Amino acid sequence: MSLKGVWQLKKLVVSYCNWGGSSRGIRGFMESHIPEFIKNNPQLEVVTELNRGYHPFLKGLYQNKNERVVCVKNMTPEDILECATRLRNSQGRKVIKLRTRHVTKNPSVQGTWTTAVRF
Repeated sequence: MSLKGVWQLKKLVVSYCNWGGSSRGIRGFMESHIPEFIKNNPQLEVVTELNRGYHPFLKGLYQNKNERVVCVKNMTPEDILECATRLRNSQGRKVIKLRTRHVTKNPSVQGTWTTAVRF
C-alpha cells in the first residue's frame, strides 16, 4: 500500500527448498506467477533464496524497517500469490491490540455505553 504516494514494501524475499514436498506450491508460483508479479510491481525488489531442508516462506521488508514473515508451506500457487499481494498492500506496521472496542479522541466523561446498563 502506498502512504503519501510511496509504496511501503521495498523488498520481497521468496525462500524455498528445491527438493522438499512442502515447497511444491512455491516452485509452481515461481514458474507461473512471479514473472507477472514482478512486471506489475516495478517498485518492488523480489529476491529468491534457496534454503534446502526448510519450509518455504515469504518475507516482506518495509520502509519503516519492519519485516513480516508468512509461512507458505503446502499452499497452492494462487494462495501464495494472494499472500504476496497482501504483503505488498500492507503498510508494515505492527499489529496493536485495542484496549477497548470504542476508540475516540474525546472519550465520554460518563463512560462508554453498554447493554448491561440498568435504570
